[in-house]
Amino acid sequence: MENTITAVSRRFFEEVVLPILEREFPAETAQTAFGLFGYGSEALELDDNFSRDHHWGLRIDALMPDSLFQSRREQIVQAVSANLPAAFEGYPLREGHIAGAGLAIDSLPAFLTRTIGIDRTPETYEEWLNIPEEDITHIINGEVWSDTDGRFTAIREAFQTYYPEPVRLRRIAHWCRYFSGMGAYALKRALLRDNEFYATTAFARAIRLGVQLAFLLDRRYFPYDKWLMTYFERLPRLATPLFPLVTEAVRLSTGWERKLELLDAMADILDATMVADGIIKPHPKFRGSPTSGYRLLEHAYAELIQNAPEEIKGVVPVWEQIYLERFHSKYVDSLDLDVWDSILSLHPAS
Repeated sequence: MENTITAVSRRFFEEVVLPILEREFPAETAQTAFGLFGYGSEALELDDNFSRDHHWGLRIDALMPDSLFQSRREQIVQAVSANLPAAFEGYPLREGHIAGAGLAIDSLPAFLTRTIGIDRTPETYEEWLNIPEEDITHIINGEVWSDTDGRFTAIREAFQTYYPEPVRLRRIAHWCRYFSGMGAYALKRALLRDNEFYATTAFARAIRLGVQLAFLLDRRYFPYDKWLMTYFERLPRLATPLFPLVTEAVRLSTGWERKLELLDAMADILDATMVADGIIKPHPKFRGSPTSGYRLLEHAYAELIQNAPEEIKGVVPVWEQIYLERFHSKYVDSLDLDVWDSILSLHPAS
């Protein structure tokens, strides 16, 4: 019998919670999606012993129409909570960002809005570009165990088909620009000026963007940074040539000049992949500049921008989790400071 937190949570749902819901709230249950998905390492099946010091335990995520959430959530939570054990198969019930230990009911539109910024599937290229890629993983990850009316499942499936191609190419263009211009070029200038602070920030930016660009080329959504390397290693094509370069580059023992060489080697692989995929045209081999470095991927950036649909040429993709942060600020504001300190594992020293 599988004992991951997802598997145990599913048994808890099927054996304990679902019978209560079907008996007491059959109509509401038929309009609600249940599973384990969204935020948290366990939704990616990557939780470990370090994950368990806050917001960890059995969980059932539930998403329902907003009108139903507003009118019936309290009654459902009270009825279910009155019949729940304190633990199941030795696991505690979890309460996280959404109130409700064991069963966390949320409004589907609210969940989508704080995750991707809109409460439906994107309909235009610009709407696609305005979604932080890391947060798409929170829509498609984990498992859905029951979704009778299929609303949430349809949204998950729309994202699982991946970006419309013009959107993917516009994002590739942006990542080429930033990997090269804000990363490798900036690192070269920092080294010439003996500016280790700028070198550190430029290198960190470049290596992250280079890895994320590999995801775009392999048509995979990248997760947030904490799990980026875990998923990078699973890429079907580009993990093989790039993972060893990235692993060497991020070592503290790797010198600055070598780090720059490895970024340039990554650029060659990414560029060759774009040529092979027909994303950009074949071109002569270029050489770098002694003062500007090897700005190869900005060649691809220009070609991609010039071929992009007019309406998105100037649309900068969103790449920070701004919608989550809007929600998180309100969530933290709702807590007593001592509760927040406990979540942070901050305890008085004496």
